[in-house]
Amino acid sequence: MAAAKGGWCLCELLRFFYSLFLPGLTVCGTLCVCLFAILWGIRLLLQKKKESVSTSKNGKKQTVVAFFHPYCNAGGGGERVLWCALRALQKKYPEAVYVVYTGDVDVSGQQILEGAFQRFNIKLTHPVKFVFLRKRYLVEDSLYPHFTLLGQSLGSIFLGWEALMQCVPDVYIDSMGYAFTLPLFKYLGGCRVGSYVHYPTISTDMLSVVKNQNVGFNNAAFITRNPFLSKLKLIYYYLFAFVYGLVGSCSDVVMVNSSWTLNHILSLWKVGNCTNIVYPPCDVQTFLDIPLREKKTTQGHLLVSIGQFRPEKNHPLQIKAFAKLLNKKVAEPLPSLKLVLIGGCRNQDDELRVNQLRRLAEDLGIQEDVEFKINIPFDELKHYLSEATIGLHTMWNEHFGIGVVECMAAGTIILAHNSGGPKLDIVVPHQREITGFLAESEEDYAETMAHILSMSEEKRLQIRSNARASVSRFSDQEFELAFLSSVENLLK
Repeated sequence: MAAAKGGWCLCELLRFFYSLFLPGLTVCGTLCVCLFAILWGIRLLLQKKKESVSTSKNGKKQTVVAFFHPYCNAGGGGERVLWCALRALQKKYPEAVYVVYTGDVDVSGQQILEGAFQRFNIKLTHPVKFVFLRKRYLVEDSLYPHFTLLGQSLGSIFLGWEALMQCVPDVYIDSMGYAFTLPLFKYLGGCRVGSYVHYPTISTDMLSVVKNQNVGFNNAAFITRNPFLSKLKLIYYYLFAFVYGLVGSCSDVVMVNSSWTLNHILSLWKVGNCTNIVYPPCDVQTFLDIPLREKKTTQGHLLVSIGQFRPEKNHPLQIKAFAKLLNKKVAEPLPSLKLVLIGGCRNQDDELRVNQLRRLAEDLGIQEDVEFKINIPFDELKHYLSEATIGLHTMWNEHFGIGVVECMAAGTIILAHNSGGPKLDIVVPHQREITGFLAESEEDYAETMAHILSMSEEKRLQIRSNARASVSRFSDQEFELAFLSSVENLLK
């Protein structure tokens, strides 16, 4: 009796769900049609807006080329790519209108251009229109203490929407790695879209860090200690990587800055037919007037580091390794040493990070031997490089490393991290001769620095000569040729 009653209830339940199936399907279909109609209406509205932007005062249609670079007033290698790309395009397509979407609302467009000239010695030949975005805080990592990748990516969609509503271009180039904006501009804005990828938002290396439960700046210790949380984070990363691949594949043209980035983008985006390596522009020529000589000041040897004060740059490793080197100096006869960390601060988080680095130097008792130079002009940067003996770089899996190239062009002996772009593309033998050194741990860095300082002047000069000869392939001229060749299809 009970079994019969249970079977009847199950049948009734199935009938109930079946009775909902057709109405539910109808509702879902109606909602999909409404959504499609709304999106199509938005697209038509944006197309009209695009036509008004593209039409000049004399009624002639002009191509509008827009770069999405919310931090264009920062002083890093990514910003150098932006300004060199704009300069190259303006030379070849002077009749086009150029737009930069930026979140630097605290400065004027003229101040941004002056900053580009001071920091990078780059001056544009034609005007640039700046579209100032008020919602840049949506892509700040500090806003998302957890699920940072997802939060910043979703935030970039809203920021991209703000940009699209202010100016609808013909050609859209994401030059800062916000891949989630690509479908927005392609399918709603009707733009031809391109990407210059400095660093994939997620990579197989990041997946392996979580899978192996290794502690990192983006993998907290409390997660690595808990197998369950590690599994959950790994699932989250795999899902995010899948979606990241989908949005990235919307790009009509993909440019990557190194062999390391190329390998990861090909595995994630799977658009090998439109992906090219375009090495970032390094102002090699500007450093060639620095004489190749023994760079020992009256006070001793100078060691420099070039890079924005971001967590992944791993400046603490430089300070700790330098402290170990100074301890070796007590035991062995080495000249006096000074470490100068040169970089840009984008926001309060970066400034806080610099203060933490200062405290670290104080805790290690080396504050008198460490200096910080923040957002300095190009001439001052060049002066420090002309005086330095060793150039330091400590970022794990650096996508490329413009600072590494600049150090080598200036004649410093580079000591870079044994991974990423420096390992695969930059600090490689030139005509079978050594061009620099690689290291990983504090002890490795300290020992290699001591080894470099103990070399003869002739040996150091030979390494400097090899390094300078090897970096000509990263010049501004080589970048312009490769960049213009890659984006040619976007501007047809």
